[in-house]
Amino acid sequence: MVVTNIQQQMQQSFETHVDENLLLDCMRCGFCLPSCPTYLHTEQDEAQSPRGRIALMKAVRDGIVPFDASVEKSFDLCLGCRACEPACPAGVQYGALIEQTREAVQEVKHSSFLEKTTRTIVFNNLFVKQKNMEHAVSLLHFYQKTGMQKAVRKIGFLNLFPKHLKTMEASLPPVAKKIQPLKQVKTAAMKVAFFTGCLMDTLYKETNDKTVSLLQMLGVDVIIPDNQNCCGALHGHSGELKRGKQNLILNVELFDSDDYTYIVNNAGGCGAFLKEYEKHLHSDERYREKAIRFSKKTIDISSLLVKAGLLDYLATLPQQANQTLVTYQDSCHLRNVNKVFNEPRMILQALPNVHFKELPNAHTCCGSAGIYNLLQPALAGDILDAKMATIKALQPTVIVTANPGCLLQIQAGIHKAKLEVSMRATHIVDFIYNSIAKYSKIS
Repeated sequence: MVVTNIQQQMQQSFETHVDENLLLDCMRCGFCLPSCPTYLHTEQDEAQSPRGRIALMKAVRDGIVPFDASVEKSFDLCLGCRACEPACPAGVQYGALIEQTREAVQEVKHSSFLEKTTRTIVFNNLFVKQKNMEHAVSLLHFYQKTGMQKAVRKIGFLNLFPKHLKTMEASLPPVAKKIQPLKQVKTAAMKVAFFTGCLMDTLYKETNDKTVSLLQMLGVDVIIPDNQNCCGALHGHSGELKRGKQNLILNVELFDSDDYTYIVNNAGGCGAFLKEYEKHLHSDERYREKAIRFSKKTIDISSLLVKAGLLDYLATLPQQANQTLVTYQDSCHLRNVNKVFNEPRMILQALPNVHFKELPNAHTCCGSAGIYNLLQPALAGDILDAKMATIKALQPTVIVTANPGCLLQIQAGIHKAKLEVSMRATHIVDFIYNSIAKYSKIS
């Protein structure tokens, strides 16, 4: 009887959360299959494909298939990369469906004490209050700067942890370093607000500083509103949108102003979620219009740099004889949701010290997918190994990306392959800044 009640509750939760009209958009044509990393890396298991998962969503919603561990595994193994969406001729909103499904599962699922505690810490504290994120990163700074990191590695303490966590620890960037602002090349012509992000403004604070400096160099007036919140992407992707909506509401209130033209961000995953605030708050009459304005103003840093005249500025710089072989790995959400893929390549090709080569299958996921590489390390590792095989064949000196999770994942791949001497990964903002700094330092 208990099992039956749980099945009924799960079915009702799916009926409440999972939009049947969106499910019916899927024609089962299979155009999504070649674009889906989990389908390709699980020996073409139909249950690990977008159309297979949609069929399972519909079957659970209709009470045809009971929700069990195998069904949950299918949903859990989805990267959420949304590569299926550009491939779909019917325009199926798969991202919305997988988020709704995970929310439906979380509402009914009987989680262990450890999982409940972890989710409370992560979604109610760490990614809700920016001060908590700052405190967490300050501990990492202490770990790195006091010699504790060297001692921990020397005595082999990290060998007690799973191999993927040891690799991730080795890939963490050094925390916080002051940067020199670049010399302004023209007077202010545009005013923007900067969405700083939680990880980007703590673990990658240097990249944020360089973002502001690059924009100011191009004459952009940058406003940084205080008391910003995490974008809520991790909440949304983990079935915790109900907890995360307070973040969305606080952000749309904070950025609701006619004083600036754009709201710029420099993290592909965050940017995609910010762009969809209007979808997530559509049913809330109090914030619907503010969310629409917020989403319309949201723009990625590469797109804004092009609009602000970076390409024209780069055309004035002398080309260098010794050029670095550089390639670019797309952020899935930046490409598949925000449709930004040309601008980063245009900028890299225009830099004076770069010989740019396209990475084959740059549009396919690296296996990071938020915290997927921590929750599903085996499949994430397989996907990363395939990505690294492509990178090693190209042999670039630098792999550029535009999302902190992707950056950590590629750095982990470099470390795992023992290629640190010949190759490095970097955020696109850091690479642009460092490439032009010698031309644009304050005199």
